[in-house]
Formats: sequence, structure tokens, C-alpha cells
Amino acid sequence: MSNARKRGQKSVFVTVGTTQFEKLTDHICSSAVLSTLLNLGYSKVVVQRGHGKDPLIDKVSGIDVEVYTLKPSISEDIEQASLVISHAGAGSCLETLAAKKPLLVVINDDLMDNHQVELAYQLKKDEHLFFCTVSTLVDTLTSVDFSTLKPYPPGQPQKFGQFLDDLFNIRN
Repeated sequence: MSNARKRGQKSVFVTVGTTQFEKLTDHICSSAVLSTLLNLGYSKVVVQRGHGKDPLIDKVSGIDVEVYTLKPSISEDIEQASLVISHAGAGSCLETLAAKKPLLVVINDDLMDNHQVELAYQLKKDEHLFFCTVSTLVDTLTSVDFSTLKPYPPGQPQKFGQFLDDLFNIRN
């Protein structure tokens, strides 16, 4: 376990899924964002960059940055994080919310017909996450209170199972 992940130290996990969102990964690794995160008490940033290029990492004393491409699962990174910053992919958002981690979604405003915005907007409206764009990331980090977010309700697969049971019982 790295020093930043020891008890009492806060870390940020950043994920862009399997996509390329270099605008985000580059900005996360900039001195402006790293200094902001350090000032907010974070000492470690783990960036999952997907299929994008390795970002240039500005050196900011007091904060460690680790970057990787893909893993079979990001569950451990989410669990170890104090905060998750993610693209607006449904899988990344829902996995983070299910883990009960504070989530800041960064919208890729370069995408045309971005359906992910709708998901982020609804989850924000329901007070489960905050969202921003790359250009407003620093302002958002310093202005929101993640403790005000409401937990995302767990799924209820038994209801779907009961629905199927009822459906097949009716037909038999």
C-alpha cells in the first residue's frame, strides 16, 4: 500500500473508462489542479487514462501522481479513493455511486450529441453527484461540498426476479 493510501490520507481516483479524454487527464495532472487538490487535503492522485496518451505530470510537492491505462476492474481504485473524478460514462458513474464514494463528473464538451450529459444532469438533479467541464474543474472542486450528496439507492434485483416469476407463473 502506498503512503498516500494509508489511513487518514486522502486520495483521488480519476477515470476516463476505455475512452480517450486527454483534455481531462492532462488537466488533472496540471499544477493548477494538483495544487488545488493538495490544498483540499489530498496527497495522492491515481489516473486511469484509458486509450489516451500519457499526460505530462507537473511536479507539485506533497502530492503523488500515478497513471495507468486499463485494468480488468477499477473497483479497488474506487474503494481506496476519498473522491472519484470521472468522465460521464454510465458504468464508471454507477460503480462509483454503488461504492458510496463522492463523485465529480467531468463532461466532455467536445463530444457531439453527448448522451452522457443527460445521465450526469439527472444524477446531479437527484443530488448524487456534482458535474462540471474541464474548464470549470478547479472552481468546482473549491466550491462544492461533497458531504451534501445523497447516497445512491442500491439496486433491487429481487424485484426484477419477482417480475419474471410473476410473468412466467401467469403464462403457465
